[in-house]
Amino acid sequence: MGRVGIQELFLVFFVILLVFGPKRLPELGRLLGAGLRDLRASGQGLADRFRPDSDESG
Repeated sequence: MGRVGIQELFLVFFVILLVFGPKRLPELGRLLGAGLRDLRASGQGLADRFRPDSDESG
C-alpha cells in the first residue's frame, strides 16, 4: 500500500464536505479535537498508572 497523497486527501475532504455541509465542519473539527485530547489524556493516565514509581525502590 502506498502513502496517502494530496489527491486522496482532497477527495476525502470533498466527500466530508458533501455529506456534512460547510456549516457543520467547524463543529466536527471541535468534536474531533476534543475526542483526541480525551484519548491522549486517558492514555497518559493509564501509562502513569502502570509506570513503576522511583520513590518505592529501596
